[in-house]
Amino acid sequence: MAQELKRIDVLSFAIVLGLVGAVSGLIVGILAALFGAMVGSAASAIGLSMGAAFGGLAIIIFPVISFLYGFIGGAIFAIIYNFVASKYKGIKIELK
Repeated sequence: MAQELKRIDVLSFAIVLGLVGAVSGLIVGILAALFGAMVGSAASAIGLSMGAAFGGLAIIIFPVISFLYGFIGGAIFAIIYNFVASKYKGIKIELK
C-alpha cells in the first residue's frame, strides 16, 4: 500500500543534506589536497614554491562550504516541496 509524503521537516532535511554535503566535501577536499601536493612537489622541482597550506585548507574549507550549500539547498527544497505538496499531492512511496 502506497503512502503519501505530504510534508518534509525543513530543519531535519536541511541538516541531513548539509551532512551529506560535508562528507562529499571532505572527499573532494582530500582529493584536492593530494592534487595540490603533487603540483606543489612538481613546482618545487622547477624552483617555484607553492605552500602546503592549500592542502590543509582544502580539507577544512571544502566540507564547511559543502555543508552550508547542502543545508541551505535542503531547506529551500523542503520549503518549496511543502508548498507544492500542500497545493497538489505529495510523493507516493511504499513502506514496509
